[in-house]
Amino acid sequence: MKVILKENIEKLGFADEVVKVKNGFARNFLIPKGKAVIATDSAVKVLEEKLRQQSGKEEKVVADANSIAEVISNLDIKVKAKVAEDGQKLFGSVTTIQFTDALEALGHEIDKRFVKLITIKEVGKYEAEVRLHRSVSVTVPFEVIAE
Repeated sequence: MKVILKENIEKLGFADEVVKVKNGFARNFLIPKGKAVIATDSAVKVLEEKLRQQSGKEEKVVADANSIAEVISNLDIKVKAKVAEDGQKLFGSVTTIQFTDALEALGHEIDKRFVKLITIKEVGKYEAEVRLHRSVSVTVPFEVIAE
């Protein structure tokens, strides 16, 4: 079933985006909670008209997202984590919250829901995928260091 999202939903999409989901997910969760509407022909036409009218504003938002992407991709981000006695293995793993806190300490606030990390269990250099907009995504290098 195709639906039009009314708000940003983690791992699904951004507001005003047409996505295909399973019927039960749409009927039992998205539509009753007001997070989406069924993508009928008339609803899609209304959405296209709305997006056409917002295209000028959208260009500015995309430009802002691109400038933020350029800045955060060049930052020297260090995430501190507790390590075991050998000095390499971590107690637990690095989470998106720790990554966003390190970014916030450098003056950039990013929503943790739009950050993707692999499982990190050792000290070293890694990369995070950050989605700033539906069309802007950036790979941010960072380093995990001992606390």
